[in-house]
This record gives sequence, C-alpha cells and structure tokens, in this order.
Amino acid sequence: MAWVPWGCCPLFVLLSVCAWGHAKPVDLRRENVRNCSTNPQYLPVTVTNTTVQLKALRQQMRTQNLSAYIIPNTDGHMSEYIGEHDKRLAWITGFTGSSGTAVVTMGKAGLWTDSRYWIQAEQEMDCNWELHKEVGSAPIVNWLLTEIPTGGRVGFDPLLFSIGTWKSYDTALQGSHRELVSITTNLVDLVWGSERPSVPSQPIYALQEAFTGSTWQEKVSSIRSQMQKHRKAPTAVLLSMLDETAWLFNLRSSDIPYNPFFYSYTLLTDSSIRLFVNKSRFNSETLQYLNSSCTGPMCVQLEDYNNVYDRVQAYTSGPVRIWIGTSNTMYAFYKMIPKDKVIEETYSPVMVTKAVKNSKEQALLRASHVRDAVPVIRYLVWLEKNVPKGTVDEFSGAKLLDKFRGEEEFSSGPSFKTISASGLNAALAHYSPTEELHRKLSSDEMYLVDSGGQYWDGTTDITRTVHWGTPSAFQKEAYTRVLIGNMDLSRLIFPAATSGVMLEAFARKALWDVGLNYGHGTGHGIGNFLCVHEWPVGFHSSGLTMGKGMFTSIEPGYYQDNEFGIRLEDVALVVEAKTKYPGTYLTFEVVSLVPYDRNLIDVSLLSPEQLQYLNRYYQTIREKVGPELQRRQLLEEFEWLQQHTEPLSARAPCTAFLSSLLAASTLAILGWSV
Repeated sequence: MAWVPWGCCPLFVLLSVCAWGHAKPVDLRRENVRNCSTNPQYLPVTVTNTTVQLKALRQQMRTQNLSAYIIPNTDGHMSEYIGEHDKRLAWITGFTGSSGTAVVTMGKAGLWTDSRYWIQAEQEMDCNWELHKEVGSAPIVNWLLTEIPTGGRVGFDPLLFSIGTWKSYDTALQGSHRELVSITTNLVDLVWGSERPSVPSQPIYALQEAFTGSTWQEKVSSIRSQMQKHRKAPTAVLLSMLDETAWLFNLRSSDIPYNPFFYSYTLLTDSSIRLFVNKSRFNSETLQYLNSSCTGPMCVQLEDYNNVYDRVQAYTSGPVRIWIGTSNTMYAFYKMIPKDKVIEETYSPVMVTKAVKNSKEQALLRASHVRDAVPVIRYLVWLEKNVPKGTVDEFSGAKLLDKFRGEEEFSSGPSFKTISASGLNAALAHYSPTEELHRKLSSDEMYLVDSGGQYWDGTTDITRTVHWGTPSAFQKEAYTRVLIGNMDLSRLIFPAATSGVMLEAFARKALWDVGLNYGHGTGHGIGNFLCVHEWPVGFHSSGLTMGKGMFTSIEPGYYQDNEFGIRLEDVALVVEAKTKYPGTYLTFEVVSLVPYDRNLIDVSLLSPEQLQYLNRYYQTIREKVGPELQRRQLLEEFEWLQQHTEPLSARAPCTAFLSSLLAASTLAILGWSV
C-alpha cells in the first residue's frame, strides 16, 4: 500500500500528497456536491448540518478567550487509523476522510485536506465550512494571520499535537503577535458530551508463544540493557504509540480499525514497569501473565489510562532522565518533562528494536505471506471468470477478497481498507470504493487491487494490477517498466547500513528513462501482527538505514490521470548478500508470492538478468504456494498458478506465437502429427 500519513509512519504525509492526482471517479456527479454560491444553497443528502456543533464550540472558545481553535484528525497516540471515540474532526465538520485539519474562528470555519478528499469534503460538509486545498501548518497559519486580530490566542489540544506539529505552528506564529495556547481539556469533547462514542472495552489478550519472537520479559530486559549502555544514562523510556506497547508485552486487542491495538501508554524505568490501561479488560490469566500482582522490576503494574500524565509528572520530580522518541511523542508529554530531564532522539528504543525481526519473527512473517497468497490467487481466478460477465464492481470485488482472507487460518481481518480500483479510478493512488460510489470492472480496462491481512503470525500488504483484454502498447510499456523497477530494487546488492532513500532511485530508473515517474513513496516497513505501515523502515530520508532482518514493501507505480493506474507491491526481507569478494552487503528476499500479469509484460523490454530473476521468482512461487493450494484441494487455483508461473521466454509473446504457428503449419504440410 502506497504511503499513508500519520500513525506508524507519521512523516510520510508531505511526501505522499504529490501522489494523489486530480482524476475524478466517473460516478461522482456535480449534483452530489454542495453549491454554496446559489440562493438557496444546494446541499446533497450526504451533508451534515454543523450549525449546532459550531455554535457550542464557539461558546467554549469564549470561555478560554480563544480567537481560533485547531482540530487535527488524530488521537493521543498518532495512530494511522483512529477509533470512533476519537473522530472529533468528523463530528465537528461532517467530513469523514482520514486526513485533514479543521480550524474554527469566531466568524469562520475551514478544513484543510489533500486532493484525495476534495470531492468527498464537498459532498459531506455544509456551507458553514470553507474547503482549503492545501496541507501542512504553513497555509493554516497564513489563513489565521488574516482572520484573527493581533493579540489573538490560537488554542489546541496538546495531546493531539506531535512535538513536530507544535514546533511548526509555534515557529510560524512567532513574531506575529498571536499566541499558540495549549488547552488541556479538549473543547470538542466538551461539546460532544454524552453523544461521544464510548472507549472500546473488548478484552486485551496475550499472543500465544508460538506467534511471538521473544517473551515480554526478554524484550523489557533488552530495552533496559540499551538504557544502561546509553551515554546519557536514561532512567526511563516513555512509550506513546500503541504498537510500541502492544509489541513490548505481546498483547493485542481491537480498539483501532485494521490494527490489533488497545489504548495504552507505558513508562518503563530501570526498576519498574507501569502500563497505563483499562485494567478491567484483562482476565485473570492475562493478569498472571503480566505478573501484575507484584511490584518488582519484572512486574507490570497496571494503572488507569488517564493517570499517565500525573504519574509522568510525579516521576520527573526526582533525579531522573526520560528517553523519548520525538517523532512519535505528543507535545503534552514534552511540555511536562523538564528540559534537563528529557533525552530526545528521533525514535524510541522500542521503535528501533521492533524494526529488526529476529529469526522466529522472520519465519512467522514468511509463513503468513505464503498463506496470504491463497486468497489473492483465489480472487484473481474468480475475477478472470466473472469480470467478462459484467457482474463485478469495485466494491463487491473488495468485499469478496476480504471474505477470502477471513477464511484463512489465523486471520484477524484486513490490515487496511482494500483499494479496488478500475480504469481511471486506479489513477488515484489511494482510491477506495464505497457501496454508493464505485465502477464496474471491465475486460477493457486495467484493474488495481491493493490489499492486506492481519494474521496472528504477521501482517501482509500486496498490490497487483491486471488487464483481462487487450492492453495498449503504452499500458504494457508502463506496466513492464514498473515491474522492472520492482525487480531491479528487489535484486539490488548494496552495502550494509545504506539509507533507503539512496536505494529508491533504482525503482524509478526504468520509468525515468522514458520520462515517466510516480509521486508516492517506494516502500514502508511492516509488522508482525502490528502496523501495515511500520515506521521507521522504508525508502525515505528520515528512516533507519537498511539492516538485516528488516521487512519493507517495494511498490513502484505509474498513474495516467483519467485513464489508468499501475502499482506492483511486494513485501521483502533484508538479508545478507553473497558477493564474490568479502564484505558486508545486503539484498532483498521477496516474501510476497503472487505472479504478475503476463498479459501486461512486454518481455522485449527485459534484460536477460531481469528475465532470469523473474523466472526464479516464479519458480519460488510454485515451490511455496503450489503445495498449499494442493493441500487445500484448490485444484483450479493450482492450475491457474502453474499457467501463470510458466517460465517466460526472451522472445516477445507475439513473436513466439507466430513462430509456433509457423512450425505447426510446416509440420501439417509435411503430414507430420503435432
């Protein structure tokens, strides 16, 4: 899945925005969007009336003497996906997109979002709201400077601002005679009141040992060892992101869509472990698993989720030093820790440790990808039979793929909302159909499906693009060049500790050679039954350098506005490379195991080395997925796999066909049997 902002990869947002083109799905008609310039105004039925909410919010702003209030679309953990309890932006604006920032003044209200959501915003917001087609803090600050008077106070919830977000607003407002003010009680929550959805209360459970790479005691000991070796001698590590705590204790739940997490914070000190969470969600077995009845250094003391701020503040009163990752800690904590008692690094030690999978975790992720190939292949086989009938649409197709995945062993649902895009909709890198708005799949168009699953042993993410009819020469060339980029990066040998951003160009070169490109990132990390976008691994400037044991997606693409989109995504493991001369070099082992579309490959564009690599990959798919299909008696899918992994010849398919036809004709003339 192409880069997504926030959550497990919070710095992707600015790099991602350029990917989203301006093509519009054909089903979106002008009568489905608001028109605030007419009298009376035209509002579609999908619009939410926000007059009451805004009036109540402005009353709260007056009590705080605020000229403006900023409402980001996130939670207190920088989650990529947020629960119903935290959808403040949707409640106050009516806009339900996953990315955006709202600002309310006493006279106006504005929403800032990227091009993926411009149409959706016009469909869902009433005329109380202005739509600003920009992202980032700079355009918001520029708007604020024109809308609020000198001396105005701009309020925000410090629990919903990362350290970086706070710095960007604070820096931009300096010298403007406007003040950025931290308001600890969220004003939207006050207005939302009893209508606000309750906090999830599903059980929090421990993963079976078979699905974990290390025990939680081993992980705690490892982090403490890193604390002891640190030159600044931290006495504690504060964990804010949900996947950090879930990984550390091998615990999972279902508070967040598509992610097996639960609301929590952790304060791990050199002599104690405090887990801030709703204790009532644990059964007696899990409490025993955590050693929660004692107070020693290897006992997990459970405290109320809302006590974390008071406890951290109390802890800082002593001779302590708290280690935080600035990329994933909210300003609320940064504000309360004295500057001489905080150790700032870009990533927490848990983030860095989690990024490198041990041998057991690697085996688990490999196994999950073998099984995950089965539902994808079942889906592709089903599409080949049913798309020509004209009965399949983007939405029904996505639902069926999710159903197939749900039937797999150890399945815990999809890892993100399936991107099922036909024709021009695929030109939008993150388009997802809805029950109301979707297109039919056609044999005359390209189809892109980007999907993934959550399994107890791993998280998956794979994209394939197919065409069931006769693609144009340009479509085949673009597809083949995207495939070349995928293969060239996957088979690359490079020195250990190389930055991902230095490798990324290899995925683009074949496109660059003919003046093509794509606007999204080339890859992201992936977790073991954790985040589908696991920060900080990937091919971006702010990530970790590549190391053995890391998993990353490799996903070049090409998007032709208003026509089609191509993306080929695989997950790969960083492994040691075998080189002629001694040295520490790395390469990738692709663990995604679904063949590419032969109908779209122009073999004449492939070098002998690329063709050899592709055929070896197909042989690997046969060896690993074939037996799984046979074991489950999926004989039609097995035959499909055998056909689609036949070795490709260096000759172009058309030439090979004509040669075979000529040979057969000659034999027939000579009277030989064929």
